[in-house]
Amino acid sequence: MAIFRALLGVFLLGLALPASAQPLQRGPNNIAASLVAESPVPAPGSTTDLAFAMTPKAGWHGYWENPGDAGLGMALSWTLPKGVSVGALRYPVPQTLVIAGLMNHVYEGPYAPLVALKIDPSLAPGTRLPISVKADWLACTDEICVPESATLTTSLTVGDGAVSAAERKRFDDWRQRLPAPLGSEATFVVDGKIVRIAIPFPAAGAIAAPHFFARTEQAISYGAPQAFYRDGDRLIIETQASGAAPQEIGGVLRIGAGLGLDLVAKPGAVAPGGTRIDTASTATPEQGDMLALLATALGGALLGGLLLNIMPCVFPILSLKAISLAKAGGDESAARRDALAYTAGIVSVCLALGGLLLALRAGGEQIGWAFQLQDPRIILALLLLVTAISFNLAGLFEFGTISAGSGLTAKGGASGSFWTGALAAFVATPCTAPFMAAAMGSALILPVPAALLVFAGLGLGLALPFLAIGFVPVLRRMMPRPGAWMATFRRIMAVPMFLTALALVWLLGQQTGNTGVLWGLAAAMALALLLWWLGARQAGGKSGWLPIIPALASAVAAIVLLPMEAGASPKQASADAALQTQPFSEARLAELRAAKTPVFAYFTADWCITCKANEAAAIQREATAAAFEKAGVVVLEGDWTRRDAAISRYLEAQGRSGVPLYVWYRPGEEPVILPQVLTVDTLTALVS
Repeated sequence: MAIFRALLGVFLLGLALPASAQPLQRGPNNIAASLVAESPVPAPGSTTDLAFAMTPKAGWHGYWENPGDAGLGMALSWTLPKGVSVGALRYPVPQTLVIAGLMNHVYEGPYAPLVALKIDPSLAPGTRLPISVKADWLACTDEICVPESATLTTSLTVGDGAVSAAERKRFDDWRQRLPAPLGSEATFVVDGKIVRIAIPFPAAGAIAAPHFFARTEQAISYGAPQAFYRDGDRLIIETQASGAAPQEIGGVLRIGAGLGLDLVAKPGAVAPGGTRIDTASTATPEQGDMLALLATALGGALLGGLLLNIMPCVFPILSLKAISLAKAGGDESAARRDALAYTAGIVSVCLALGGLLLALRAGGEQIGWAFQLQDPRIILALLLLVTAISFNLAGLFEFGTISAGSGLTAKGGASGSFWTGALAAFVATPCTAPFMAAAMGSALILPVPAALLVFAGLGLGLALPFLAIGFVPVLRRMMPRPGAWMATFRRIMAVPMFLTALALVWLLGQQTGNTGVLWGLAAAMALALLLWWLGARQAGGKSGWLPIIPALASAVAAIVLLPMEAGASPKQASADAALQTQPFSEARLAELRAAKTPVFAYFTADWCITCKANEAAAIQREATAAAFEKAGVVVLEGDWTRRDAAISRYLEAQGRSGVPLYVWYRPGEEPVILPQVLTVDTLTALVS
């Protein structure tokens, strides 16, 4: 029936076309198609993906496997060599398009159905595999439809299964748009003209602009309104039945922009009820998805940025701002000016880092938030900057007559506040506060302007406390008055800065080994000697700027010449660690899950203070180790200290852009993402 409707629609539209429109049926296709292989050298016995990369012209669209009330999906006729077979076509989550009251399941932009190509183990390396497929599809605008076809070819060679980084990134992006298997069975009932489908779905699970695309034909009326209800850990769909009750209803539930669940519903009891989800919006469903996602991400970014102020990695820098506020005293205009400048510095750096992150990801890099701290040269630059701030706070030298802060952060007025904010934002990136991980993950799938708004929201949240102090007189009056205590306070604040420098030395060692540590310490000592010379000249009443040029030159040379090749070997779990771990890989995870082994997977980085706090307080504890050992739990550790594309892909699949991430896999059940702040009780309760 669907094919008949599609052909009838094409015929009627063809009759209605003016003569001038008829040439659209000739010449290049309106949806350009190409056949792309993820690996040109698939290994014997392996499975590799092929993609039909489809690119519609502006105003044109293609169709999902069940096109809805009109249209036609893709039909394939393969010519394959011996020892090669293909699986079923896997479509990305479609969009809805209503034309003249007809519901269409379409793709209005580039899309890529995937198919698995299986290589027989008996094929010898070096065997050529010519692949050919004749593909037929329907290309439409809001007014006309044109049947199109192409014979697509590619040639593979049996080899080692290697995949280039660019192709891995491209196929990962395409796979991310496929609906995820639900993993549990849904039920449905036909009650007169109404069909109700009950889908297992967590009560706390996020969902935006839901729509059910039925794969089973004649199961539901495609254009009828769909009502969605939450009933505990179930999502209930009510819509109009199309005919007699089928044996099962298969389809895709859209739960967000480009996100969906692939499910099959079997006959069963589904009682009406639950709390209705309001899906009404003046925007299109896809716009509604984006707006809901943006609102959630922006709220999470604001809260996460606010909570960053109490994280250990930010405190040393906030001490500089505390000194500045104490010096400001009761000057209201100065306090407001400094608060705005401080906020501008934070937001500027967050936008710059966010923009650079998006640009690098667009270029194929598998990176996430705090990506800059995966580069040892950035770590060394921070080490030298923190070393200079530490010695300045300790009184070794001064910049002019300013007695608090260092370098740009020590300048008076708005300039000093701006650079203090910029430094705070830059150093804050290793921390991941509650609410922040999901917000950063969401930002990576939003359009660029919306994503940058989320990054700016993170900066605004970080700046909020000092912004409030600058504009709320009551809070400002609670600040201590300037006095002799400030000199002592300044010396005390040098201590956390020195501790920060020590942590950066350790992190440099984790990334580059002993050679990097020696290089970093030598550079820090050389800088300290030059700053001591600067302080000695200042004490003698001479101009203090002469040593600045060699100090800056030494710092730049140390950063540029840092021996990157002296990388540390992969970390192994210490023999005396309470909880023994294995390196994370998706292959190892799949192997353990297939063996019905409980798995605790955690993702960490040496620059992530929250990660290290959780490891010390909850993960590497005797009680946790004993409980996990008794239950036979295997612990997989994903170390993201240096860039790791495999871990980046896994984080993205979980909706995260950074660490920490803790995932619990119970045999036979869906994975559970644990809170970002762990306790021993949280972990032992998993196996109790």
